[in-house]
Amino acid sequence: MNSAQPHHPWRFNLFCLVLLVLIGAWFWQKNQPVELVDAVLPADGKVQCVSYAPYYGKDQTPFKVGTVISKSQIEVDLKRIAKQSNCVRIYSVGQGLDYVPEAAQKLGLKVLVGAWIGWTAADNDKEINVATALANQYPDTITGLIIGNEVLLRGEQTEDAMLAYIARAKKLTQVPVTYADVWEFWIKHRKLEQSVDFVTIHLLPYWENNPQSVTQSIAHANAVMSKLGATFSKPILIGETGWPSIGRQRGLSTPSQLNQARYIRAFLREANQKQWNYNLIEAFDQPWKRGLEGTVGGFWGIYDTALNPKFALTGQVAERSDHMRPFYFGVGGAILLAGIGFFAGIKHRPSLVSIAILGALTGVMSMLQLEYLTAACGDGAWLSALTCVPSAGRPLAIGIMLLQWCSFGGALISTWLIVLSISLFHQHTLFAIRITQLATLVLLIGAVTIGILLTADGRYRDFPVMLYTLPVLLVSIGLFLAQSSVRFFQPVYLSLSIAALTAAAIAYLIEPLNSNAVLWFGLTVLLVIPMLLKNKQSQ
Repeated sequence: MNSAQPHHPWRFNLFCLVLLVLIGAWFWQKNQPVELVDAVLPADGKVQCVSYAPYYGKDQTPFKVGTVISKSQIEVDLKRIAKQSNCVRIYSVGQGLDYVPEAAQKLGLKVLVGAWIGWTAADNDKEINVATALANQYPDTITGLIIGNEVLLRGEQTEDAMLAYIARAKKLTQVPVTYADVWEFWIKHRKLEQSVDFVTIHLLPYWENNPQSVTQSIAHANAVMSKLGATFSKPILIGETGWPSIGRQRGLSTPSQLNQARYIRAFLREANQKQWNYNLIEAFDQPWKRGLEGTVGGFWGIYDTALNPKFALTGQVAERSDHMRPFYFGVGGAILLAGIGFFAGIKHRPSLVSIAILGALTGVMSMLQLEYLTAACGDGAWLSALTCVPSAGRPLAIGIMLLQWCSFGGALISTWLIVLSISLFHQHTLFAIRITQLATLVLLIGAVTIGILLTADGRYRDFPVMLYTLPVLLVSIGLFLAQSSVRFFQPVYLSLSIAALTAAAIAYLIEPLNSNAVLWFGLTVLLVIPMLLKNKQSQ
């Protein structure tokens, strides 16, 4: 290892310092409380109903064979929900959820009981038998029986089959019976109205074919309800509505804790004024859903997985509550990198200060990168998705997931490789050059992989902007300001650069209104241009 004093041009040091200040300003802004409209609720201060699924714990998923939720967990969950809601909606009566009506009755909660309808007739019959038996046993607690949830949307049954299932349930109980699906599918299948006691629609501005911004979402809800009111004569229940707090932006629809609070509050105010019947999705975050719907699927709860409320329904709301965490990560990164530099033989004080600044920057960004990785990939949520994939397709599904997650982890590793290379070695040493080339190669492979996945199957995939921002800035602007002599081998880097840029451009063209698509394209351009310029120079 070369122990010569590293060369840190003042422009590079200033660049790192500016980035650190900008990140600090971003944290400050995200931690500021924001004034939002307050929710308007009945005198008891509770919402009408919320969806309840108990699979928020580590490794809990409805796809795990033999899963049975304990009565004690259900009781704890419902006690928490009863503080803020008068009702819960469940989607199945299997895996121990048949205990929900009994537990709810003790707490004075009402229940919308769901019978899950899928591909298998025997399973469907069992769900209907148990659900109708519960409805007859707890007629004062169960206010409605929902036969099937988005079955037509998933294409698992036909309209005629659903009519038959609904008719069978109505023969077995006097409790009102309905079917739940997205509002567009109710309009496509108006014949279902004749068989139900009330129409249950799902109104989710985020998941619309034309995703709605949070500022336009209430106007959109009003337009949908007006259209449905003119289409159907029976009462309408909004069986699902809500907003995600974390995840992929779709068009102008941006998940965030602030937007979730903004939508929920505005919706509750509108529902109170318009006298809508509704059920919010959902009570608790569901990590297992990330395997089906990407990051965003796991973060629709008004409570997190620790059963803490994400926000109040009145007063100010902040997007983040970091307190001193960014400072600790920044100081930790500075000490770590400066310590490595010192023990590597660097005694030049200005150089150690430069390394500390770079370490602080990397430490803070690593905090955000780790947050993203935890939200997107944590706790093996992908395993639940694989149970929905036919056996023949599982190797491919596993391969795709591994490619994406290697790309995610590679961005974090590349960040530190580049930082260590810049910090500890004279820019002309062969070791530093090889490390930087390797890290850049990892970034390019990751950019190509993610770009292809986004263009081929992007509905549930994130633009990992937070993971790639710092390493890309260091490879492009940072190495230039550090007067690096790194060169890139043309055949490999040129091919990967063209592929990454093409995929990013297509992803942007698919979603031109998505600011994350714009940022991803910009990061790809920054990553690729130095590759092309350096290859041209090396010729």
